[in-house]
Amino acid sequence: MTKLQTYLSRTRQFLAPVVLVTALSVLGGAAAAGAGTAVDADRLAAADGETANWIQHGRTQSEQRYSPLDQIDVDNVDQLGLAWHLDLGTKRGLEATPLVVDGVLYFTGEWSTAYAVDARSGRLLWENDLEVDRERGRFACCDVVNRGMAMWNGKVYVGTIDGRLVALDAATGEIVWDTLTVNLERPYTITGAPRVVKGKVLIGNGGGEYGVRGYVSAYDAETGVLDWRFYTVPGDPSKPYEHPVLEKAAATWDSDGKYWEVGGGGTVWDSMAYDPELDLLYIGVGNGSPWNKYIRSPSGGDNLFLSSIVALDPDTGDYVWHYQTTPGDGWDYTATQNMILADLEIEGERRKVLMQAPKNGFFYVIDRATGELLSAENYVHISWAERVDLETGRPVETDNGYKDGGVYQFPSPMGGHNWQPMCFHQETGYLYIPARELAMIFRHDDAFQYNPNFWNVGMKVMKDVTVPAWVPSELVRKVGAATAQGFLLAWDPVRQREVWRHNSESPWNSGALCTGKDLVFEGTGRGYFDAYDAASGERVWHYDVQQGVIGSPVTYTVDGEQYVSVLVGWGGAFGLSFGFASNTREQPSTQGRLMTFKLGGQAQLPPVERPRRLPEPPPQTASEDEIAQGAALYHQYCVYCHGPGAISHPNLADLRYMDADTHRMFDGIVLGGAQRDRGMVAFAGMITPEESRLIHAYLTELGHNTLEKEHAQGSLWSRLKSWTYDVVARIADWGVALLRWFLSAED
Repeated sequence: MTKLQTYLSRTRQFLAPVVLVTALSVLGGAAAAGAGTAVDADRLAAADGETANWIQHGRTQSEQRYSPLDQIDVDNVDQLGLAWHLDLGTKRGLEATPLVVDGVLYFTGEWSTAYAVDARSGRLLWENDLEVDRERGRFACCDVVNRGMAMWNGKVYVGTIDGRLVALDAATGEIVWDTLTVNLERPYTITGAPRVVKGKVLIGNGGGEYGVRGYVSAYDAETGVLDWRFYTVPGDPSKPYEHPVLEKAAATWDSDGKYWEVGGGGTVWDSMAYDPELDLLYIGVGNGSPWNKYIRSPSGGDNLFLSSIVALDPDTGDYVWHYQTTPGDGWDYTATQNMILADLEIEGERRKVLMQAPKNGFFYVIDRATGELLSAENYVHISWAERVDLETGRPVETDNGYKDGGVYQFPSPMGGHNWQPMCFHQETGYLYIPARELAMIFRHDDAFQYNPNFWNVGMKVMKDVTVPAWVPSELVRKVGAATAQGFLLAWDPVRQREVWRHNSESPWNSGALCTGKDLVFEGTGRGYFDAYDAASGERVWHYDVQQGVIGSPVTYTVDGEQYVSVLVGWGGAFGLSFGFASNTREQPSTQGRLMTFKLGGQAQLPPVERPRRLPEPPPQTASEDEIAQGAALYHQYCVYCHGPGAISHPNLADLRYMDADTHRMFDGIVLGGAQRDRGMVAFAGMITPEESRLIHAYLTELGHNTLEKEHAQGSLWSRLKSWTYDVVARIADWGVALLRWFLSAED
């Protein structure tokens, strides 16, 4: 008996008429919320004509993220105002693209929580946290984020951080079926959005930094039963291969590296697209595990299908063709960035193409029927390759080996473009890429040993940015911001050239939305939501949303009125590990929100409180040598979430400002897991009590140094130091620009 039935039976004799009317009203509202969710294959295929809705991750199966809605245009966008906002009570990254179906917004938040909201008013219809195992957050390389849902036949589908695929009733949010898609003995996670193709729910997974073997799976949308699975890299060569093509792929790997013990990588952690006319499913494949190719495959080889676009038969999961963007990838240059399907006029011929701007810095135009490379040019500065040979389809690499020494190289593992989706504007014919230019030192770790509890990249990644306690935080922040650039890039895919770029003042921004005949929307890491003239690049609207934006905006109509919605909440890979270089405004930890705009909107956000945080750290009892040891340990174990020098993004605990209770409970939190429910898992068994003490000593020293700076704020000496830091940052900026020029200059 349901709760409603029990309640009715107990109160029938007293309140039957009232209860009945109320129940019918509630159930009627729930039915209305799900009334338009009969999404089937025909409706998905015809999604481009449903201008009122956004029923798929990229709006249509072509994943173009373009809406023809033009009620909001370049002439009146300055009248765009906030219609409503919904506070979500979270302070972690929000990366989802909402779905909009018949007046209801469906989206996901932190820890894979699912929501349904009235698209007109912002009223919460239902919420389901899916009871995810938060211990699995330790294996989320890039925040406990989720990029969205898929919809089919009255159900919405969510992949969870603990490796499940869950079907929910779209009207009520109740679980219909719940399927585990991974081996929990390995450090798998899911952060990507599912897709539905021909009644099958498709989902990949993540975990390549820790050590897993990648695959994509297809489940029956009605029952949750596994239909097929395609592994993207070969497994243990002593065992039978799951597909004939994997035996051929194994010939491109060196078994001396015993890649299968770590996993090999190749996770399908984000991008997919489907062409119903060709009946081909396209998946983007990720990096190797470990990153380091000299460890993973010592004698070389292409290591298929790492960093590849792979076309599959959606009915069977059988391999059709592939194109590898980065053969033998040794830099985390994934090909998991969003793929866009379009028809382009190339050299007088209409071609069905697939376009991608993966991490490696080249923009690819590929024949999506055959996998033939049509063109490739770099869209950001790169130093790992000179060009792509169009005859062979392979990059012409520079001298970029890092086995015998460090190499400072563009792009970094953050890529010229990461997961934040680009969009294709059907009126201008341009793509709009949330791009960045950022380099990293790649260095071989000759002491690498596989550890299932931590990152297994095989490189001395964060050891190159270890920040001693005596280095001022302000200097770290300013120099980091000076060496990283982020911009919205308009790109002509036919001529393969830049049209315009707009400096976003942060290297970690939102996905792009193309609308009507002349607009492009993008949020920034500095806490603004902007609109641009798609043809000229002029910024025509600028709105302060109070904190950074990485979620991808959508547009829709209700009762003929156009709205634009975006999730606001900064975080993700760069936000966690490189918040010091984000160039974000100093701001408090405002909670994440869903924000929706319309012409003439008059709603207001609550004012931002900016309290001064000046807790007094305990006395420092450690020696300078112990503090230095603590710095090294911190940058080995803690930096991926809390940032170099403990400078994290605004929405995580700033460990420079720990209060007395946190200092007192430090071992209970770090070793005992006292804050496990907030995502801070127990590190007992991974680090020793002595190592915890040394890390605490380092953080205590940072607290004293930061407090001293706060007390000196406004003094002549403080102003002089700030001026000096500005000069150092400007020199760093000039130095990076000079290095870019040097790396790109001909011999």
